Amino acid sequence: MIDKITEKFLKFINRDELLFDDIDHHSQPLINEICISKFLIIGGAGSIGQAVVKEIFKRNPKKLHVVDISENNLTELVRDIRSSFGYIKGDFKTFALDIGSIEYDAFIKSDGKYDYVLNLSALKHVRSEEDPFTLMRMIDVNIFNTDKTIRQSIDNGTKKYFCVSTDKAANPINMMGASKRIMEMFLMRRSLDINISTARFANVAFSDGSLLHGFNQRIEKRQPISAPSDIKRYFVTPQESGELCLMSCIFGENRDIFFPKLSESLHLISFADIAIKYLNDKGFEPYLCNTEDEARELIKTLPEQGKWPCLFTKSDTTGEKDFEEFYTDKETLDMDRFKNLGVIKNEPEYNETQLNNFEDTIRQLKSSMNWDKKSIVNEFFKMIPKFGYHDNGKYLDGKM
Repeated sequence: MIDKITEKFLKFINRDELLFDDIDHHSQPLINEICISKFLIIGGAGSIGQAVVKEIFKRNPKKLHVVDISENNLTELVRDIRSSFGYIKGDFKTFALDIGSIEYDAFIKSDGKYDYVLNLSALKHVRSEEDPFTLMRMIDVNIFNTDKTIRQSIDNGTKKYFCVSTDKAANPINMMGASKRIMEMFLMRRSLDINISTARFANVAFSDGSLLHGFNQRIEKRQPISAPSDIKRYFVTPQESGELCLMSCIFGENRDIFFPKLSESLHLISFADIAIKYLNDKGFEPYLCNTEDEARELIKTLPEQGKWPCLFTKSDTTGEKDFEEFYTDKETLDMDRFKNLGVIKNEPEYNETQLNNFEDTIRQLKSSMNWDKKSIVNEFFKMIPKFGYHDNGKYLDGKM
């Protein structure tokens, strides 16, 4: 059954039904496994994390602990769950912790006994790679914290570790996608000691911080809407992102990467087209502007006329990929196991020396308290020799 919010999201992204009916075909095995299992969800208060938490909660887990750095989002998650699903017999708790902190390590030491650990934490924005300091944090969050929490899971006898990758890890052209590709290399090393699975998927419609989520903010704050006109993306709903993660976590074999199959059901659509659908749903006619100044000026008068100023421009910022892909031509695929989900099959291939050198160099840069972006980019090229990154000096923060 599709709820009203999901139904509206589907309308905006040019679809009329959910993609992953695989989850319905595996409903009973999911329930059977979840109701006897203990789960830790890291980064569980973000958009994808909340979707995963709900998918697990409604199947009555034995234990469900949720960790996130955002106290406010955790509070809303609990309110949302109580209002929608009520209560379970199992142990459900949330913890406002930074997984890179000593407090988190103490939390794991105090218990740490989970059958499944799911890591949904990530720095996901291309804009986060503009400066060397946020970029270094991206490495910590996307790579080192992932590796740390896997090692803790191994020490505590966890049965399965799941974490989210990204479609941008396939032939990456930005630092965010490359950080997730490097993360996948670290996963291969740890897969010798614990079962690991992951997922690459498309943009999550109206997820926190996304451009589509920004449409809500612009309307609420009575501001113009801006979007690229030439960038087309695949979108999944928050519910679909939760289902995909859960399917990979429970049914993925060691080193499997799940992804949504490209089909007529998963439509490419531009941000500008979604903006138009969104405004029409709100009762406004888009009014196309030529400059930011014109858009800011017209917002003072146009809404009363049933129109909303929009600025649709071609993308020219660093790290924007012209097209989306979930796998490369060098990866081995299983396209037969599921109806709507493909699986990338991996061998434990990695370069131990390369991984160690990357870790050592990044830690030395951090210890020096003095690094620049070029130094970090050089290390990424060592890890990914065919890395398609080019910094043209233009970033999203320089646009409306």
